[in-house]
Amino acid sequence: MNLSDPNWRPVAFKEWQLISDALASGEQSVILRKGGISEGKTGFQWIHDRFFLFPSLFHEQSKQVKPDESGSERKILPAGAGDGEVAFSVYVETISAGRLTDWEEVLRLEPYHIWTEEIIRERFEWGDEPGLSYAVVKTFPLVEPWVLADRKTFGGCRSWFGLPEDENGGWKKHLETASEVKPACGLPDWLI
Repeated sequence: MNLSDPNWRPVAFKEWQLISDALASGEQSVILRKGGISEGKTGFQWIHDRFFLFPSLFHEQSKQVKPDESGSERKILPAGAGDGEVAFSVYVETISAGRLTDWEEVLRLEPYHIWTEEIIRERFEWGDEPGLSYAVVKTFPLVEPWVLADRKTFGGCRSWFGLPEDENGGWKKHLETASEVKPACGLPDWLI
């Protein structure tokens, strides 16, 4: 984890809370993205290779992921923030990223994520050209979340947005104690 780059400014990537939890626990090692409504003409791009995860919340996500190891529906855990706040508790670095346009290649990723095949298929077929963007990642759960005031710039249907550098102690303070989680699911070596 590189904390010494003076040019890096903290950014966030929107991801479901359940996916953030799976990445932080080592149950998942890839992120798959179809793109947001507001991604622009070029569509979704991996424009940052390190970022905090913005835990997006909506009730239906528990129905679009695989059950937990006991076979039960996954529960969305509180993110540790109060009303009007957002807790950033997961930092990610990209090992490799790209786009897959072959459905069989996408299916090979099944052991490395918790989404259902149905939701992955829906994402794959969305848009004019079938395919999914992927990132194989290293994940660093924060010992103590970086809690920021919620703001309008965090909203909208887009994947990326900037974060304030110094609010609530700043990002460096929170990353200094984070340790990489070794994914129990492993890594898709053929994509690295």
